[in-house]
Amino acid sequence: MENKQQSNGEMKENKVVKKKMNWSGSLIVASLTGAFGSSFLYGYNLSVVNAPAVYIKKFYNETWERRYGFSVDESTLTLLWSITVSIFAIGGLVGAIIVTPIVKFFGRKCTLLLNNVFAVTAALLMSLSLLAGSFEMLILGRVIMGVDAGISLSALPMYLSEISPKEIRGSLGQVTAIFICVGVFTGQVLGLPEIFGQESRWPYLFGAIIVPSLIQVVILPFLPESPRYLLLEKHDTSRAEKAFQTFLGKDDVSHEVEEVLAESRIQRNTKLVSVLQLLRTRAVRWQVLTVVITMGCYQLCGLNAIWYYTNNIFSEAGINRETIPYVTLSTGAVETVAAVFSGLVIERLGRRPLLIGGFGLMIVFFAVLTVSLTLQNTVYWLPYLSIFCILAIIASFCIGPGGIPFVLTGEFFQQSQRPAAFMIAGTVNWLSNFAVGLLFPFIQSGLQTYCFLVFAAICFAGATYLFFVLPETKNKTFHEISQAFAKRNKVSLEMQEMNHYPGERKSSEEQESNFTSSVDNGETKKGIV
Repeated sequence: MENKQQSNGEMKENKVVKKKMNWSGSLIVASLTGAFGSSFLYGYNLSVVNAPAVYIKKFYNETWERRYGFSVDESTLTLLWSITVSIFAIGGLVGAIIVTPIVKFFGRKCTLLLNNVFAVTAALLMSLSLLAGSFEMLILGRVIMGVDAGISLSALPMYLSEISPKEIRGSLGQVTAIFICVGVFTGQVLGLPEIFGQESRWPYLFGAIIVPSLIQVVILPFLPESPRYLLLEKHDTSRAEKAFQTFLGKDDVSHEVEEVLAESRIQRNTKLVSVLQLLRTRAVRWQVLTVVITMGCYQLCGLNAIWYYTNNIFSEAGINRETIPYVTLSTGAVETVAAVFSGLVIERLGRRPLLIGGFGLMIVFFAVLTVSLTLQNTVYWLPYLSIFCILAIIASFCIGPGGIPFVLTGEFFQQSQRPAAFMIAGTVNWLSNFAVGLLFPFIQSGLQTYCFLVFAAICFAGATYLFFVLPETKNKTFHEISQAFAKRNKVSLEMQEMNHYPGERKSSEEQESNFTSSVDNGETKKGIV
C-alpha cells in the first residue's frame, strides 16, 4: 500500500515537472519578443490615433489652407480623418496577402525580423509629417504600418503555434491577444496630455514605434526558427532537433520529432497549398468557413470602433472632455487584465466556452449601453453606466473573441495548409477592420444611440454559429480536430487524408516506403533514437 502511494506520488510529481518543462526560458523569450515587435504594434496603432485626433485634424486643415488658400469643409475633413484611421486596414490586407510566399521562402522567424523594415519606415514617415507639412506622409505611413501588422498577425500566431507543445498551445497563442491589449494601453498612456498628447508632441507618438522593432531585431536572431517549419518544409532534421531542444528545454525530443514526422508521412512530397486549393478541399470546408466567420465577427463585433473613436463615444455619453483621456486609459487596463485572465484559463476551460461566452456577454452589454445612451439625459448617473458597459464589452471581448480566432486558425490546419489559411483569415480580418473604421462615423451619425445594436446582432449571429459548429480543440492534435469536422464535411477521416491534394501526392504505400527508406538511410534515425 505504501509503495502504491509512493508510486502515485512520483507519477504526480513527474506530471508537475513535465508541465513546468513545457514553459522553457527560450519559449517564453521567443513569444514575448515576437509579440512585442508584432502584435504589440498592431494594438498600439489601433489606439494611437485616438488621443491626438483633434491636433491631427487641425494639422490637416492648416496644411489644406496653406496649399489652397481656404479651409477644408467639415465633410471633407471627416472623410480625410476616416481614411487616415481606416487605411491602416488596407495596408493590413496587403500584408495578409503577401505573407504566404514570404513565410514559405524566409521562414516564420525571419519574416518577423524582416517585417521591421515596414515598421521603421512607417514610423519615420508619420513622425516627420508635421515637420514636412505633409499629411500625405501620415496617411502613407499608416498604410505601411498596416502592411507590417498584416504580416505580423499571420506570421506570429503561425510561429507560436509551431514552437509550442500542444498542452500549452492555447495559452501561448493568447500571447498575441495579450500584447495587442498591452499595445492599446501603451498608446493610451503615451497619448495623455502630460506625455505626448499635446499639439507640439503628437509626432512622437508615431516615432515611438521604432523602439519595439529595434528590441525584436536585437533579440530574435538568437532564437531558433520554428522546428516544424525546419522539419516539414526545409527537411532539416538536425536544426529541427536543436530547435525542439531549445524551446522545450530538454535533450530527449524524440517523441516530438516522431510526432511531427507522423504528419510528414501524410504530407511528404506535398506542395504548399494555395488559397484556391484550400478553398476547393472538401475535407477542410467547414474549418475554412468557421475561420472566416470567427475572424469576421472578431472585427465586426464593434470593438475596433470603440478603440478608433473612444473619445468621441465618451463625449457623446456626456463625459467631461478633460476627464476623457483618463477614462479612456481604464479601457486599455481592463482589456489587458481580461486578456491575461483568458491566457491563464484557456487550457482549463477550453476555446469553445470562452469564445461563445465572450460574444454572449457582449450582446448583453451592447443592449444595456444602447438603453443607457438613449436615456442619458433623463438620469444623471447613466453616463457612468455607459462607461461601465464599454469596459464590460471590452473585457468580454478579451476573455474569448480577442485572441482565440488566431489560435483556432493555427489549430484547424496542417503544416502545408496553414499559410493559405492565415491568408484567408487575414484577408477577412483586414477587410472587416477597414469597413468598421471607415463606416462607423457614418453609422453613428445615422443611427445615433442605436448604432451599437448593429454590433449586438453580429455577436449574436457569430455566437449562434459557433454554438452549433465549433468543436473543442483543447489538447487535440490536427488529426483529432480533423476527425471532429469529418462528419460535417461529409468525408471519412481516411478520405480526408487521401483527398487533401488530389494529383499532387504519391500513393500512401509509396509514401510509407519512402519514409521507411529515409529512416533506414539515417535521415531521421538520429531524431527518433
